Amino acid sequence: MKKSLWAGKNGPLLIAEIGGNHEGNFNYAKKLVKLAINSGVDVVKLQLYSGDHLVSQVESKSHFKHFKKFELNKSQHIYLAKLCKSFGVQYLASVWDLKMLDWIDRYLTFYKIGSGDLTAFPIIKEFAKRGKPIILSTGLSNLSEITQTINFLQKQNKIYKNKNKLALLQCTSCYPTVDKEVNLKVMNTLKRKTNLTIGYSHHNLGSLALLTAYTLGAEILEFHFTDERKGKVFRDHKISLNNNETKSLIQNIIRVKNILGSNIKKPTKNEIKSKNITTFRRAIYPSQDLKKGHKIKKTDLVYLRPNHGIDARNFKRLIGKKLKKNLKKLEKFKFN
Repeated sequence: MKKSLWAGKNGPLLIAEIGGNHEGNFNYAKKLVKLAINSGVDVVKLQLYSGDHLVSQVESKSHFKHFKKFELNKSQHIYLAKLCKSFGVQYLASVWDLKMLDWIDRYLTFYKIGSGDLTAFPIIKEFAKRGKPIILSTGLSNLSEITQTINFLQKQNKIYKNKNKLALLQCTSCYPTVDKEVNLKVMNTLKRKTNLTIGYSHHNLGSLALLTAYTLGAEILEFHFTDERKGKVFRDHKISLNNNETKSLIQNIIRVKNILGSNIKKPTKNEIKSKNITTFRRAIYPSQDLKKGHKIKKTDLVYLRPNHGIDARNFKRLIGKKLKKNLKKLEKFKFN
């Protein structure tokens, strides 16, 4: 069976979002990408934009200034993409400037559309035309808006009816997201309503929500990544995991995966090996010495560990039978 695009090395697809944490410093961006690769994630993600094609400098001068400061250029992004590929890690970017999509597309296995662009149909249409799988974050939206966007995508290209081609991430676009607004149960609603692949985009503090999302069935986990949070002013550092925290998350995911185990109920390998099936279960034993020919009554029986002789489930079969030999108190019974 072909492995799903959304499958990671250790279960869910783990996306480390560098985003804007490099703050426009290319050397720092290289450091963060290398750290993310080292942490063991499946995908390293950045953001491609130019302030001029993202924010109105008339309507929002401060946001325009912010994004201009955090820009990386074409050659820098291509360098980072190749760096990821050289280590066998997928490179991903939220492409917020469609002019950049032409030159970065060759490095992208799939597209990520952020929550802010869920309603940007002219932008989404251009991605759909190219037909690569899409991950769509759902922050800021209600179910009706999500459904509307899914329908629009599927109208543009029928492949997005396939859960291997379109994935939805439960997301709350607040930094940080307070516990009561993480709303991981929404993943169940999204899966039931859409039958698409479901994941979680993380803006909460720590990693507990990520681990919880995995236990609830998230197949994709996206989280912000940094080297350290101390002394950082930019908001995204505060909600980011560092290298050691990411490694710890992966180990916990592996452990949870093992704990969740199989949905088939049967004695486990170690239950069998330990012989606890016999030593923990009860058999039927005589409560007193019994003579040959005695007709067994209910009061002649006790039910004790280990399960030697006749299983306690067979007590009705034993009552009324005649003994073919003398039995001592607590000696095991045998049929025939």
